[in-house]
Amino acid sequence: MILLEKYDYHELKRVTTIDRKRKYELPNGSAVPSVTTILDATKPREEREALANWKKRVGETQAQQISTEAANVGTLMHKNLELYIESHERKVGSNVIHQKAYNMSNVIIAEGLRNVSEIYGTEVSLYYEGLYAGTTDCVGLWKGNLAILDFKQTNKPKKKEWISNYFCQLAAYAMAHNEMFDTDIKTGVVLMCSRDLGYQEFVIEGEEFEEAASHWNKRVEQYYNL
Repeated sequence: MILLEKYDYHELKRVTTIDRKRKYELPNGSAVPSVTTILDATKPREEREALANWKKRVGETQAQQISTEAANVGTLMHKNLELYIESHERKVGSNVIHQKAYNMSNVIIAEGLRNVSEIYGTEVSLYYEGLYAGTTDCVGLWKGNLAILDFKQTNKPKKKEWISNYFCQLAAYAMAHNEMFDTDIKTGVVLMCSRDLGYQEFVIEGEEFEEAASHWNKRVEQYYNL
């Protein structure tokens, strides 16, 4: 795996607008919502109800603890992968959260990144002018195809039909990259590791990619119609 500066990536600034919304500031000075903001605002009712029922079942305090720990593990796992891609030293850490994240990143490196021959950027800021922006985990060659790569942690294994939002994210970043750099990315890959170090890989190409792109476009339209 080789890290190459093939595209002129620049980090986007995050700002808080007058209406107290967090957005990305684009080079032209305008501000647009993030991909995750749009997905959260347009979340289907059944997803909201499922989340509310889970919180009710486990209790608000326990639900917050689980969510916070998952977020911490995910952040540290991503940092480990970023350090690896940029050829920086990685340290295991002394506490259990750091160790868990380190071990999970090792699984993704061994099982997922072995299929990546070139990487063009990690934590890449992308935007579609006037509509949205966000930061994708990785852009690179996946089995010879230019692709958007997303690293995910999970408490337990996922089924493909459960992660349509992840596919929307991949399509959103791919379309933004295509718009910014005149590329033709139509491959998205989720590299996922569970807390018990189980590895899962989900790839969208062809019709599945087009379906995810169509779904994403509908969510964007829905967001701006709210």
